[in-house]
Amino acid sequence: MIQTEQQYKAILERIEELLQVTDNIENQNAKGYVELNVLSDLVVAYEEANYPVGKPPLTEVIKMRMAEKGLNQKRLSELLGISTSRVSEYLTGKSEPTLKVAREISKKLSIEPSIVLGV
Repeated sequence: MIQTEQQYKAILERIEELLQVTDNIENQNAKGYVELNVLSDLVVAYEEANYPVGKPPLTEVIKMRMAEKGLNQKRLSELLGISTSRVSEYLTGKSEPTLKVAREISKKLSIEPSIVLGV
C-alpha cells in the first residue's frame, strides 16, 4: 500500500522505467512484467483514494455529445421536443431537466442515466 505522496512519485518513476522495456509489457514471464502489474495496481488504488474523478457536469456532457453528433441548440431542441430557450437554460446550468426530458436526453444523446439524473 502506498502511504505517502513521496512513495507514490517514486513508484511512478519506477513504472516509467519498467515501461521502457517492451518485454515488461508483453511477456508475462518477464521479471519486470509482474513488478509492473503490482506497482500499477498500487498506483490505481492510491489514485482512487487520493485523486477521485467525479462525474462530469451534465452541461459539459450535453455539449460534448452535441459536438460529437454535430447538433446545434435548435436541432437539439427539435430532437428533445423542447424550446431552444429551455436547451439554453440546461446548457448554462440555469435549470435542470424534468424527469421526462432527462429520459429523452439520456436516450437520444446516449448519456448515462446516472449523469443526467445527477446521482
